[in-house]
Amino acid sequence: MTNPAGGTAPAAGPQGREFLVVAHTGRDNVHETMAVIARSCAEAGIALRVVDHDTMPSHPGPQYLSTVYPLDPAELREIGADVAVTAGNESSAAGCEVVIVLGGDGTFLRAAELAHPVEVPVLGINLGHIGFLAEAEANRVDEVMAKLVDRDYEVEDRMTLDITVHVDGQVVAKSWALNEASIQNLSRQGVLELITEVDGRPVSAFGADGILVSTPTGSTAYAFSAGGPVMWPDLEAILLVPSNAHALFARPMVTSPRSLVAVEVLARGQDALLACDGRRNIEVPAGGRVEIVRGARPVHWVRIDSDPFADRLVRKFELPVTGWRGRQL
Repeated sequence: MTNPAGGTAPAAGPQGREFLVVAHTGRDNVHETMAVIARSCAEAGIALRVVDHDTMPSHPGPQYLSTVYPLDPAELREIGADVAVTAGNESSAAGCEVVIVLGGDGTFLRAAELAHPVEVPVLGINLGHIGFLAEAEANRVDEVMAKLVDRDYEVEDRMTLDITVHVDGQVVAKSWALNEASIQNLSRQGVLELITEVDGRPVSAFGADGILVSTPTGSTAYAFSAGGPVMWPDLEAILLVPSNAHALFARPMVTSPRSLVAVEVLARGQDALLACDGRRNIEVPAGGRVEIVRGARPVHWVRIDSDPFADRLVRKFELPVTGWRGRQL
């Protein structure tokens, strides 16, 4: 399970092995998938924690508000699993070996909030649509669980961002992001006047709907939709992508992972909203400043496959490669 960068999968806690499951309970096949997980864990003597979705953190999407079908721990215990229910907070994953995510990318980002503070690796099983952050599809859950039970997996680190908000020279808020920090017009009226800065020097000023500051992992998410490039996830860099900028020079930029990126909201203009992974929102008044650096703590990512990222890109985005005659691996 050794990470090429030097990390390893966490050792079992004093009470034995335990997995945390974070599930999007509005998905049609979540109960079937959860039953497979519970059965595998019961046979291997691995305990389960299931997040109580009434206490999930931050800002659930609208689909979560209308179609929530809670997982019943009693049903999982009937299968033979040792199941505990935990609140969705920063201690939920403490002591667990892995966090298993059942859902799409939004559910993965919710699970990352629980795993990141205690440095527990995360594995996604896609029950959504694209599910770019997921390691496997739901039809492979038996294979995935066999590998987890046998500890036949690797853990790699994914770069994060540490974000600090300054107002009148004072730090007023701090947060982090796995995908991106999005700075958008709070009022949605007019344009947001911004100045971007890299390593203490101004780079560009423009009016826009906002700007995205992304990791390589986030380059296939919001930043991609805004016209940014796809970056391979093992690359370490910070990506800046203006959103609908009204300017001659407002192209995406890629900076060093050691750079200090800052975005200033001009005092004469609109207030802004900072959204970290679309989950943790902070209001930034006109005149405020957002500073972004490489995160001190990565998200640990469970890998069970060795497929190249290019194959994942083609599969998830259904890219046309018909007629390719390159070297077969």
